[in-house]
Amino acid sequence: MKREDLEHILRAAAGITNEDEFIIIGSQSILGAVPYPSEKLMESNEVDIYPLNNPELADLIDGGIGEGSAFHETFTYYAQGVGPETAILPDGWQQRLIIIQNKNTRLSKGLCLEPHDLAASKIVAGRDKDWAFVQEMIAQGVVQITLLIERVKTLPITAEHKQSLLGWITATGRRSLQINKDKDSPNK
Repeated sequence: MKREDLEHILRAAAGITNEDEFIIIGSQSILGAVPYPSEKLMESNEVDIYPLNNPELADLIDGGIGEGSAFHETFTYYAQGVGPETAILPDGWQQRLIIIQNKNTRLSKGLCLEPHDLAASKIVAGRDKDWAFVQEMIAQGVVQITLLIERVKTLPITAEHKQSLLGWITATGRRSLQINKDKDSPNK
């Protein structure tokens, strides 16, 4: 999904719900901080979204521009109406939201997760596609290991789960550093 596709979804969601501020919590929230990310970070054709002030209207989004809708069939991308409880996020995430608002959104606001908050929520979700997404964020330099570690420490999860995630981040960071060193080596 491209940034302009997300902007289109924001326009459509505003038209359906009569709301003008939306939280975007899934992978395509990367488009707030990184308007033109790598192809691997744009693979999803789904936006996880809910109206900030009336999350219960997410069902209208699902019905109007959700998976299998005429909108989806026409444009090949769609919105998944979700709620505030959908993602597990680090403390303070609301203060770090990145705003998408322009003429393409008809001035509706897309409030996107800051990349480190997004990465933390993806790894706690723990699906293979989430791990791969975060690995790509690290490889592309979109997130910094030290800041990601700090965000994971504030997740509302058990200490044991945090330790497991922190171990994965550290190992992934080491692999990414080694790959980058190998790329920069004159012998390669």
